[in-house]
Amino acid sequence: MPQTIELDPAATPQDIENRSFAIIDAEIPEPRPFQDGLWQVARRCVHTLGDTEILADLRLSGKGLAAGVEALRHGCTVFTDTRMAAAGLPLRRMTPLGVTVTPLMALPGLEDTARRLGVTRSRAGVAAVADRLAGQIMVIGNAPTALLALLEALERGAPAPALIVGMPVGFVNAAQSKELLHQSPWPHFTLLGRKGGSAVAAACVNALAELALARRE
Repeated sequence: MPQTIELDPAATPQDIENRSFAIIDAEIPEPRPFQDGLWQVARRCVHTLGDTEILADLRLSGKGLAAGVEALRHGCTVFTDTRMAAAGLPLRRMTPLGVTVTPLMALPGLEDTARRLGVTRSRAGVAAVADRLAGQIMVIGNAPTALLALLEALERGAPAPALIVGMPVGFVNAAQSKELLHQSPWPHFTLLGRKGGSAVAAACVNALAELALARRE
């Protein structure tokens, strides 16, 4: 006979999110690897990937948290390497803060530029905005080439973003690019190793936006 499966009664989006966070809190008891606002970021990352094991590889800093929240409170631009990451930043959180979300893939003429230079569109996109990143947030969840291009631009003296969320996923230079980011002096959040993605990168910004909105209230 089929085994009886007990379902959780949570049904609405908010109830499901609250229940998910409660389960994560119960499975990761104190003392947790992150506290206060950093735990809110870490917990949302765990929730997004459905994986508590990522906590060992998450690298979140208080400096990055403070810089990211302040940038959002001042209505920064959030640049993303993909449209998917941009789609993960809902207007209900961004609009009240006056935040603009700009995916690099939507920049005009990007494909022609990438073809002319013989590089990926992500790398070309970073080059196109590198001189206007001061005070903004850069979110990279898919393309290691974008993160490498950003680090190279910063090494050459480009203005640094308020926060870099660098979580590209994959097998080719994803882990290496994130290790280089973690060794860099610029405020950042990252997830070491091969895991990552647009959704978890966007999750970091959503957690910061919740903190920024709470401070407004």
